[in-house]
Amino acid sequence: MIQTNNLTFKYNNKEHVFSFPEIDLKEEESLLILGNSGIGKTTLLHLLAGLLQPKTGNITINNVNINTLTNSKLDKFRGQNIGLVFQKKHAIQSLSVYENLQARLFFCKKSKQQNTINALLEELNLSNCKNSKVNEISEGQLQRLGIALSVVHNPQVILADEPTSSLDDENCKAVINLLKKQAKKNKANLIVITHDQRIKPFFQNTITL
Repeated sequence: MIQTNNLTFKYNNKEHVFSFPEIDLKEEESLLILGNSGIGKTTLLHLLAGLLQPKTGNITINNVNINTLTNSKLDKFRGQNIGLVFQKKHAIQSLSVYENLQARLFFCKKSKQQNTINALLEELNLSNCKNSKVNEISEGQLQRLGIALSVVHNPQVILADEPTSSLDDENCKAVINLLKKQAKKNKANLIVITHDQRIKPFFQNTITL
């Protein structure tokens, strides 16, 4: 469950103040946020993830106002409850695909669940490269690893920043279906932020910035 109200943000070196529409998602609901470059899409995603503090307003996730948490409590809450799919890949280059997923569980203080990792790798068609280093796998496999990293810890919220912008139509559809499938499996809210109009048919709830 995610709610925002009166949410605004201002970068220190800029005069412009971003003002965002209110969000009110019930359990397991998904949301697509569309907008052109520079309109504040990634800023909104970073606010929802607690990576930025708003100028005004509040963000509530599962009845927790994340803006009232101390930095250490916010880090813990984010690690346990939020899955982030970044536009740029954030896998650890020196580790294998499998070890990256182990590390994700370690950093969010969840036990290493071998069966969970193996099942996720199978589901995302990554089992054949589980022992490969990140620089040895294809772009498509790296994209799927990014999704795996965002959901392996069973988050309640999955936030995806432009997950399809560099993909062709077939892979665009595949990635969105994977994200929706993983969100449903985790009973999580999925929020996708993008300028990619191809994604609109996959979502009932849409906001345009």
